[in-house]
Amino acid sequence: MPGLVVETRHGRIRGTDEDGLAVFRGVPYAAAPVGHRRFRPPQPPEDWSDVREANSFGPMCPQPPAAGLESIPGDPTEQSEDCLTLNIWSPGLDGRRRPVMVFLHGGGFVSGSSSVAVYHGAALARHGAVVVTLNYRLGVLGWLAHPVFAAPDDGGGFGNWGLRDQIAALGFVREHAARFGGDPGNVTIFGESAGAMCVAALLAAPVARSLFRRAIMQSGAAAAVGAPEAIRVAEALASELGIDELSREGLLAQPVEELLAAQQAVGAAQQASGLPFQPVVDGGVLLRHPAAAIADGSADGADLLVGTNRDEWALFTFSASSVHEIDEARLLRLVRSTIRAAGLTDTIPAEEFIDRHRKARVARGEPVDPPSLYTALGTDWVFRIPAMRLLTAQTSHHGRAYAYLFDWETPFGGGALGSCHALELPFVFGTADNPFVALFTGSGPDVEALSESMRGAWVAFARTGDPSAGASTVRDWPAYTARERGTMRLGRVVEPLSAPMEAERAWLDGRLGPYGELETRSLDHVRAPAKGT
Repeated sequence: MPGLVVETRHGRIRGTDEDGLAVFRGVPYAAAPVGHRRFRPPQPPEDWSDVREANSFGPMCPQPPAAGLESIPGDPTEQSEDCLTLNIWSPGLDGRRRPVMVFLHGGGFVSGSSSVAVYHGAALARHGAVVVTLNYRLGVLGWLAHPVFAAPDDGGGFGNWGLRDQIAALGFVREHAARFGGDPGNVTIFGESAGAMCVAALLAAPVARSLFRRAIMQSGAAAAVGAPEAIRVAEALASELGIDELSREGLLAQPVEELLAAQQAVGAAQQASGLPFQPVVDGGVLLRHPAAAIADGSADGADLLVGTNRDEWALFTFSASSVHEIDEARLLRLVRSTIRAAGLTDTIPAEEFIDRHRKARVARGEPVDPPSLYTALGTDWVFRIPAMRLLTAQTSHHGRAYAYLFDWETPFGGGALGSCHALELPFVFGTADNPFVALFTGSGPDVEALSESMRGAWVAFARTGDPSAGASTVRDWPAYTARERGTMRLGRVVEPLSAPMEAERAWLDGRLGPYGELETRSLDHVRAPAKGT
């Protein structure tokens, strides 16, 4: 492989040769958002004169203690507001025009990092793509929004700092992709959970649409709050900090540790009403809720691959011991509370919602005990139905659309988690060979085969817009249409399905009105039940 020194706009960087891949870690794509740059759009990094060593991950954005796949033993743990870096895995610095895949990590908009071992891009890059992962601002630092932050030279708006970071990183990728063996005209963004919600926001943001061609959304759809909700969160944070009158100067003076402590307190208080920190329709980057914008064609021409895991909600209920105490009466109370909080009591009877799922699961031979029903209802409400609605809306515009249903079951916890949230990630990245990750995925030839198939399909989609194209081993992946709802099953069996779990989808979808109604009512407030709920 030729020398691993690459000239960027800001200076030269030196990567490492890792088994034939050119790898660059900790590459700054923006200046440190500290001091007067806090709560401002990202600015270009300062130039450097010497060759900069790009051989270690940059610090993660300041955040509360990690949980689950957001961190495993051996992951870097350094935190700093100087966190706007990205990492690149390339098959070669040879001028070839490979597809570029840019990953946005999840973590509920408050946690996560591109340095997590699950997201290492080597195995995915070996399928013929340039893989990029990145850090972006999180929690208060990334998503706090209030008119006091508005500035005439910021391009409008008063929030979405994390989303603006992602746009800056995509600008860096577009400018430099060819120098890393990639095609700047063939960029695919992909993300999981909150990262997938960021993908939807980027599909809706006019300023971002020229920066990528295709999008993959794993276990997340359109999400955002309006300005009034964001302002309430900002004012609650100021109150927690003891600030009588919210001002940008007052927040700039706060140590990051104090901001994080207040963030956690506000998050706990807001838990029943939604993710307190997330994209906001602030008239800047986001002019409309992503659901409404996509329905009206903001993603026209973009190819989409969207899917969910069969038992997403199991991850969120597993750690709540009280979930095993759910009986029929408590299940009904939980569902009624969720529907009431969404303002949909008049259109979605809780008893019928439960009964429809029960009957459909009985017909398929699936368990219908109250905890299992709660997992199924939460999965549909928060993940699957919003994803299917987004796909359906996109089919009326130019661009291809594909769906998947991931149903591999984890052996962790005696199998109690089923095919839960985040389980597909090591299969996409090919990182199930990590011994800690393997505790979650399992190991052996079947794991390796499914991971190989999914990596091939993801790269085939990035290259051509069709996950069955070329060398992909996943054949006959049907295009998603509103009529057929073709979906690829990815698990111990890999096969095309026609409208899986259609009875539940059709019933709920028929009571939600025009596309976007469910999403704009912010149903992400659903949480694992507390005792007494």
